Amino acid sequence: MRLLVYSDDSNTRAEVMLALGKRPHPDLPAVQYVECATEPVVIATMDAGGIDLAILDGEAVPAGGMGICRQLKDEIFRCPPVLVLTGRLEDRWLATWSRAEAAVSHPIDPLELAEAVTQLLKPPADVATTG
Repeated sequence: MRLLVYSDDSNTRAEVMLALGKRPHPDLPAVQYVECATEPVVIATMDAGGIDLAILDGEAVPAGGMGICRQLKDEIFRCPPVLVLTGRLEDRWLATWSRAEAAVSHPIDPLELAEAVTQLLKPPADVATTG
């Protein structure tokens, strides 16, 4: 499973990868991280395909993750899910504007981040039908 992690701050990227580890949940396969520090690299990597989830830092400069998320959702057919890291809990509404499927605020809580990532990546449970 490939996760793109975008931030202009290498410490933020490292914090995300450390929080999630090699396997954020036992039901998920091992994770391979693709680190990106600039918007053009994010766009090129996402355009190339093969990313299962993008984690974008909404506080990155000069291009914030929320604007990048909105662009990805506009431009990529069947764009993979995106999780945006917001500066404050109150900024989650902006993540909704960007069309991100999830948001986690700084400072990063490893349990909250792992839970959000798991919800986005875990296959839906089979629905039993009765006949």
